[in-house]
Amino acid sequence: MLRLRTARHDDIQLLRALLFEAAFWRPDVGRPPLEQALADPALARYVEGFGRPGDFGLVAQEGAEPLGAAWWRYFQAGEPGYGFVDEATPEVSAAVLPTHRRRGTGTALLGELERQARDQGIKRLSLSVERDNPATALYERLGFRPLDRGGSALTMVIELDQPQSPRNF
Repeated sequence: MLRLRTARHDDIQLLRALLFEAAFWRPDVGRPPLEQALADPALARYVEGFGRPGDFGLVAQEGAEPLGAAWWRYFQAGEPGYGFVDEATPEVSAAVLPTHRRRGTGTALLGELERQARDQGIKRLSLSVERDNPATALYERLGFRPLDRGGSALTMVIELDQPQSPRNF
């Protein structure tokens, strides 16, 4: 049975592995070694020191087995993330392990992450996704809308200070 729990500082290795999955999602493209990939500061900033003020995340599990996670971080204009909008908008990262995809885990994680953000008074969330990533359809279904259409990646936002329309998570 799927269970969601709050991410902890000791989940850093799981978050690193999931960030790697999110960044190198294409099954037909070679991947660098995880440590090499996460040596890039532009990627590492999504997980390094997780648990700092403002960080929040959820981990999906079946029993003790982690399936995926979704989390947000605030970034500064001088060191933005790929989906940076402004310093008041946390950026979401999310991934589900390949063997557990297409079972509703991502939908459950992002739906609960949105609820938590609303409860904390956050006005909107942002994320970055490559246009051809199948997750783009999930984000759109959950209410994320593109801010721009330039390049190979989209910056998407969901406005949380507007009335919710009924959705099935």
